[in-house]
Amino acid sequence: MPTVDRAEVLKLYPALAGLPAGRLDALLQPQAVMQLPAGTQVFAEHQPCQGFPLLLAGSIKVIKLASSGRELMLYRVAPGGSCIISSSCLLGHTDYNARGIAETPLTLLALPVPVFASLMLEHAPFRDFVFHLFAERIGELMQLVEEVAFSRLDQRLARLILARQDDVLNVTHQQLADELGSVREIVSRLLKGFAAQGLVLLGREQLTVSDRAGLQKLAAV
Repeated sequence: MPTVDRAEVLKLYPALAGLPAGRLDALLQPQAVMQLPAGTQVFAEHQPCQGFPLLLAGSIKVIKLASSGRELMLYRVAPGGSCIISSSCLLGHTDYNARGIAETPLTLLALPVPVFASLMLEHAPFRDFVFHLFAERIGELMQLVEEVAFSRLDQRLARLILARQDDVLNVTHQQLADELGSVREIVSRLLKGFAAQGLVLLGREQLTVSDRAGLQKLAAV
């Protein structure tokens, strides 16, 4: 059974620091910690929320699946953050309306539903943390809506490549398509166009940025 590093949890989630010692110890029991391998479905659409996850290590991508089978990535959850879809389900007593997938091996602390409810009512720093996440994520989702509705796909692809920061990306065309909510054939055609312009070099499951300034110009058009 995994152990809980109390100092690490409080460093990632300082909103818990003001809790009485006994109550904090009750939250940090080893049985509350979950370790999941990469690729695990953390939660699924139409599934009831069983608790509020506090991510200690790893990355979760939250995606929406269309009836056509295409996916659109909504946001990622990193250590120190949490999932607003989980909190909205708990606050609204509704089921999940998106999927959460472990991008990497995960370690997370699961707060049971009654614990989440009592913290929201009785512990102002935790309540502020949850509502701050709402504000932050809604801003990100509004930007995503704007990009999907008003930006050309080549602009969005250029921004996605630039957002990775690295010059060499170990990524498939399908993975990029999934993040954009598009299909692989269209993304492959756009990437070939980028390569023809000297913006990128394409390899097997690899993409190398060769003209970052050119991509930035395209992304800003």
